[in-house]
Amino acid sequence: MKRSTFGRRRDPSFCALLSRIRLEDNQVSLRDFPAATFVVNLPNSITLIRICMIPLLMWVLSTSRLSNTNGEKEILASALFIAASITDGIDGYIARRRGQITTMGILLDPLADKLLIAAAFITLVQFNPRLVPAWVAVVIIGREFLVSGLRAIAASEGFTIEASDLGKFKMFVQIVSVVAVILDHRWQEWPVGRYVFSVHWIAFLAIWFMVALSLISAGDYFAAFWRRIDRHAAKRQRKAFILSRRKKRNVAAV
Repeated sequence: MKRSTFGRRRDPSFCALLSRIRLEDNQVSLRDFPAATFVVNLPNSITLIRICMIPLLMWVLSTSRLSNTNGEKEILASALFIAASITDGIDGYIARRRGQITTMGILLDPLADKLLIAAAFITLVQFNPRLVPAWVAVVIIGREFLVSGLRAIAASEGFTIEASDLGKFKMFVQIVSVVAVILDHRWQEWPVGRYVFSVHWIAFLAIWFMVALSLISAGDYFAAFWRRIDRHAAKRQRKAFILSRRKKRNVAAV
């Protein structure tokens, strides 16, 4: 009589059946994982590309190895920043269109935005300090940290703070201001046909307008957070009061 599988000898037919089951399990597991379920999908890949463009942008603005005879450095840096900013809308659109919203994307997308803005303005403090003094970078980066902190607290309390139209408009002004400040390093004016655009004044006005929008949008986010957290606390107190009354009724009934 043959021993059980827990002994020294095993039944050859049982071993063959076990290996067949393992082989079938492996085949099923490979078929049951489509490509769309992998974490690094197309939107997340675009977000990672945007993050990889950040150190490249900083290197272009701070290096002395690139030729600056005809403004090649400024044009390349502006093109990099515009391309990185455009990918911010592309990855979100593709994720919503394809239904590929993942936890990794929810984490990386706002992180990439904050890193791009912070890196750009920290580098511009050195690249063009006439238009971007250090306190401007502190205000803008501080606003980003404030909004991120409020959103994190809101998420821990079980609700979200949606991006307002004012915040989206601020992002557009940031793109204009950063590009204008980069170009102002090489050109004070930019002739286009019969017209001459004052790059310096566009950058100057855009920077101050962006600082004002950053402060206003930060106040708008804080007001929205305060309203939601106040309502959330009132609902929690009302729920606790109802539960306490039910407990008192049950005790009185007993």
